[in-house]
Amino acid sequence: PYYVDMDQSLYLQASLHSSDQNLTLFVDTCVASPNSSDFRTLAYELTKSGCGIDSTYSLYPPPRSDVARFGFNAFSFVNRFPSVFLRCELLVCRYEDYSSRCYQGCVRRFKRSAGS
Repeated sequence: PYYVDMDQSLYLQASLHSSDQNLTLFVDTCVASPNSSDFRTLAYELTKSGCGIDSTYSLYPPPRSDVARFGFNAFSFVNRFPSVFLRCELLVCRYEDYSSRCYQGCVRRFKRSAGS
């Protein structure tokens, strides 16, 4: 566990450990929950499809392509929950494969109209 005060900035880093030097990491989705085994019932999206949902969420330049860095301000789920758990989905792509999902960045999905 990592203990922080409300609104304190949290900085996270994920790194890929592989002998293949031609890989890159991309933060796709991060969801917070007060329950470590249920990220659907009561959940808060920090980022989805590479797009920051929370206004305090930020991506930071990594030192290498096999590292992803991001941060957000600490929060709680109404005072009855003592902890917040985080689950993030990261994508691994070929470095400099500009057709891969890692290089598309934020992808907003637009709803289609149901008209004729």
